[in-house]
Amino acid sequence: MTKYGGWRNRKLIDFFIHFASTVFTRYKEKVKYWMTFNEINNQVNFSESLCPFTNSGILYSPEEDLNEREQIMYQAVHYELVASALAVQTGKLINPEFNIGCMIAMCPIYPLTCAPNDMMMATKAMHRRYWFTDVHARGYYPQHMLNYFARKGFNLDITPDDNAILARGCVDFIGFSYYMSFTTQFSPDNPQLDYVEPRDLVSNPYIDTSEWGWQIDPAGLRYSLNWFWDHFQLPLFIVENGFGAVDQRQADGTVNDHYRIDYFSSHIREMKKAVVEDGVDLIGYTPWGCIDLVSAGTGEMKKRYGMIYVDKDNEGKGTLERIRKASFYWYRDLIANNGENI
Repeated sequence: MTKYGGWRNRKLIDFFIHFASTVFTRYKEKVKYWMTFNEINNQVNFSESLCPFTNSGILYSPEEDLNEREQIMYQAVHYELVASALAVQTGKLINPEFNIGCMIAMCPIYPLTCAPNDMMMATKAMHRRYWFTDVHARGYYPQHMLNYFARKGFNLDITPDDNAILARGCVDFIGFSYYMSFTTQFSPDNPQLDYVEPRDLVSNPYIDTSEWGWQIDPAGLRYSLNWFWDHFQLPLFIVENGFGAVDQRQADGTVNDHYRIDYFSSHIREMKKAVVEDGVDLIGYTPWGCIDLVSAGTGEMKKRYGMIYVDKDNEGKGTLERIRKASFYWYRDLIANNGENI
């Protein structure tokens, strides 16, 4: 980050391919499914520092205004998309049986009302947050993004050779995380419907939220599966889905996280509908997560996602003892019968 500026720098493409070639070669007989960049689209939230840093190793300077930050983000993303396409090609040369996918953070964006301007704002928001998938899956930029770059005056380093690489490096499947949905609304102050996150997000009155304000929306997972399938007709893989909560140990030492079981149950039922009723090609599901760890988003230990409790608090105090929660036993039984009892 200090020497090269993170993914601002085209040189990182070569570094990434060196890394990818190394792990592809090392694990070519052990690993079948791969994903190139984790939740690559989260950095669409360029107005805050966290996601550009965690996605692309970008440290903004105080002199860079929001317009400059946005252009820097899109340039970094382009280099990452080229690196992803090259990694797909490289992996196939090492083992043609590899399945190489992308990984998208999916939070479907609903209109607050059925007012036409709200509907159009939601459409533009989905464009802005999920165009990454178009490039991964189709091998070229959607026209609405090229038009947007031109209108904003972004002079991005995108070469004809880059475009040829993108076309040859499409992914085999779409991996995505799903935790919640978003909602947006038209504002007269934004006549061009330029979606900026989190500025343009509003509360959904029909959905409950977690202690951290995350929307609990099982039907949104079914919607997301259908949206991806309708747009791209590629196999889908839910690689993250879970519920962050404060878990309390009982007097007998157990953790009865029935709320997490409720979350998983409701989401898996909607997932099943997408497969059985809607015909979505879903190849896998992995929950987040198996064990408690520090939340990447908030830096807290008390925001727990695991099915295994870890005795550690926000101040680092605790024994690190592991305790199976109620959700552990529930999920063990669920996967033993492949979800037949859901």
